[in-house]
Amino acid sequence: MQYHLNGYTSGDPAIHSDQRDATDTLPETVDVLIVGCGPTGLTLAAYLARFPDITTCIVDQKSGPLEVGQANGIACRTIEMFQAFGFAEKVVKEAYWVNETCFWKPDPDAPQNITHTNTIKDTEDGLSEFPHVILNQARVHDFYLEVMRNGAASVQPVYSQQLEDVVGNTATFAHTQTGTRKTVTAKYIIGCEGARSTVRKSIGRRLQGDSANKGWGVMDILAVTDFPDIRRKAVVQSASEGSILIIPREGGYMVRMYIELEKLPKGERVSGQNVTVDQLIAAAQRILNPHKLDVKDVVWWSVYDIGQRLCDRFDNGSKDSDPTVFIAGDSCHTHSPKAGQGMNVSMGDAFNLGWKLAGVLRGTYAPEILNTYTQERQTVAQELIDFDRKFARQFSAPVKSDRNPDGVDPQELERTFIQAGRFTAGTAIRYYSSDVCDDEAHQKLATGFPVGMRFHSAPVIRFSDGKPMHLGHTVVADGRWRVFAFADR
Repeated sequence: MQYHLNGYTSGDPAIHSDQRDATDTLPETVDVLIVGCGPTGLTLAAYLARFPDITTCIVDQKSGPLEVGQANGIACRTIEMFQAFGFAEKVVKEAYWVNETCFWKPDPDAPQNITHTNTIKDTEDGLSEFPHVILNQARVHDFYLEVMRNGAASVQPVYSQQLEDVVGNTATFAHTQTGTRKTVTAKYIIGCEGARSTVRKSIGRRLQGDSANKGWGVMDILAVTDFPDIRRKAVVQSASEGSILIIPREGGYMVRMYIELEKLPKGERVSGQNVTVDQLIAAAQRILNPHKLDVKDVVWWSVYDIGQRLCDRFDNGSKDSDPTVFIAGDSCHTHSPKAGQGMNVSMGDAFNLGWKLAGVLRGTYAPEILNTYTQERQTVAQELIDFDRKFARQFSAPVKSDRNPDGVDPQELERTFIQAGRFTAGTAIRYYSSDVCDDEAHQKLATGFPVGMRFHSAPVIRFSDGKPMHLGHTVVADGRWRVFAFADR
């Protein structure tokens, strides 16, 4: 038994209210309607579930929770965010830790073979108290669903609901099995339903950008191989067969491979090429030569196009009105998965929007603060796309040689990895001067904490009870502001 804020109770202290049973019934009115139960929507729902005075409904067209995830890379900064929700330890315990990255290129003496060239630390020392890890996206969903269920508002998803349209602040859904239609009116609507977002279309926003006319395959496999770096993150560039990014999976057995496919004709998509999993396996075997790869089982696979697209605004606001409908994640920015940033940046969108929506709904902030969501997150997405375009181009370019003088030197790709380390870890994100972020006029007062960047944690002793702890872990996802006062030695 433990003493709690609201009295003396027994049971799990992580459960803050009576839990609601899952339902397929939509409410008529809510404060916040979230469309999409991916990591973006669940991050936002988990944040809002902390507040018993906010009604939140999260809806998805699928019939139930995700079972096999697509994204799996979790950046250091994202685990810091998970710590604010209270489940970082669970993620770190289950996940594969990406400690090193290995580089392979064509053997100068036998270009048909690959050879190991370098191994670097994946994350620089001291960047974060948490590692860069790999964990099935479905497990991340499980942890978020638990936080939502245990929250003061006990939010549960409503499944099997297909969004048909959004008019003003009213959304129309059709049940995927019965076809029954129902409307939900909300003070705020957030579209987290991916690149084909209906919410985005309803507010007249468009994803704009280009495709690199390049296809990639991805597969999670159980394999027998003599490739020595199969349990380390590895970048493999062959002389003429393309490239592979190898990412070991949690559990100690499976491995994920991102495999370069042939360049696509202009205007064509990889979905029209009828690529098979056997073709992906054969391509991987050619690239890894002279090492053998015997694939025993393919757990999941897919093919996709590389493209970088972005909306000019992430909401329906204008100079005359504050926003009430928002888009987040893949609904407003898309890019390749090479740098492992898609899920991480998308969840960052939701966290940014979550505390602002909660504050406005509870009367703490004026609605104008919601304009800073696009202002801050659109800049982050643009920086990601600029990096992704450069990174994807280097990864797909032929290796520089006498026959390909215009190719990319493998050492240049290594330098890109090293230089972008803080960006891919999520710790380089910076917000600039706005209604919620000061300019740099007083930066000299705390030169080690750049204005607009995340609060870098460090081990400290809490004065009140002498407890050793990480300072940043006192920052919990509950909508409160915190002031830290530092004295000199």
